[in-house]
Amino acid sequence: MNIFNDEDDFLVSTPRRNFFDISKNANQNIVELELEKLFERLVAAEKILEEQGLDARLLDKINEMKFNESKEFEDRLNSIFLELVGNIVTQCE
Repeated sequence: MNIFNDEDDFLVSTPRRNFFDISKNANQNIVELELEKLFERLVAAEKILEEQGLDARLLDKINEMKFNESKEFEDRLNSIFLELVGNIVTQCE
């Protein structure tokens, strides 16, 4: 059983689904702060790519990774959702 597959079992949820469920019910200030941190990381990563002249190829590379390295791409995406959920939940306790 793949624990990250929505169709597997109603008792098993994906990191993505957990994030959206928790973000709806958690303290919105905490959710906003965590999303701002994530966007700050995105801005920094894009700036680094621009400085190295790689920004023009970014969308092509993203699509290539999603197609050719779909398992690793999905795992990394799930990891980000898990990190966000962890950060939100620990601050809401």
